[in-house]
Amino acid sequence: MYDVIIIGSGPAGMTAGIFAVRREMKTLIIGKEVGGQLVWANEIENYPGFEMIKSFELIQRIKQQTEKAGAEFKDDEVKRIEKAEDGTFILYTSRDSFTAKTVIVAMGLSPRRLAVPGEIEFNGQGVSYCANCDGPFYKNKRVAVIGGGNSALDAAELMSKIATQVYLIHRNDAFKAFDTLLDEVKGRENVEIILNSEIKNITGDGKVEKIIVSDRQTNAEREIELDGVFVEVGRIASTDLVGEFVERNEKNQIIVNKNMETKTPGLFAAGDVTDCTFKQITVAMGEATTAALMAYQHIQMKA
Repeated sequence: MYDVIIIGSGPAGMTAGIFAVRREMKTLIIGKEVGGQLVWANEIENYPGFEMIKSFELIQRIKQQTEKAGAEFKDDEVKRIEKAEDGTFILYTSRDSFTAKTVIVAMGLSPRRLAVPGEIEFNGQGVSYCANCDGPFYKNKRVAVIGGGNSALDAAELMSKIATQVYLIHRNDAFKAFDTLLDEVKGRENVEIILNSEIKNITGDGKVEKIIVSDRQTNAEREIELDGVFVEVGRIASTDLVGEFVERNEKNQIIVNKNMETKTPGLFAAGDVTDCTFKQITVAMGEATTAALMAYQHIQMKA
């Protein structure tokens, strides 16, 4: 029996773990990817205490601190949750089941897909959703980055240092990224910006070899030979796992009150998966701190 099980091992999940074990709660963190969305970033420049820190370094620092505090990690995925008659929760993973007095949902957001032919087939064979993770595999190769926000521009900037040629493809005529980041990408000689266009197909023989790009204004199609496609078109909340236990907004994000409580007593949520306005590391960690402390109070009130 755990006092709290935290679903998600990103900054929010690990922060909740630190504060939970400091309250002497038996704590388990279940997640498939330590660091969560943080692994998709390259350099972090807005984390207090560091003018700049590499995402992997920050992830390792937080994980080591969480483990040293006493939290357990489980590399797995929660598939189903049940609530027992005594108010405890039973969590089923692909291999095991665990019981907890409280649960904190901190599983962040998932990459949004393009939904085009070839995307699923070549996932891991040239199609990637994490330039920071897979970028080094494309040294001196040609890649495309799809998207128009900060994550897409950040990926294009990173890949411009690794690949020989980067195609930055955006379906609209203007970017939504920070001006400083956009100016930096525009200044890279090996980055070609393609606006008002979208991918129609990804093809290859066992791995990505080319894409078909269509101009949204003229419908003219262009074939581009390349080795990799990095999809950076936003993130979505995959919250069906807890659908019966929580209320959700139109984006499927979990609605919480100021104490990170959901409609189900003992089940809390924190981080980007909630309906918070700003999706930032520090915001997620603050919510996680509150969730852990409220989980402790919940247990104390039932004792």
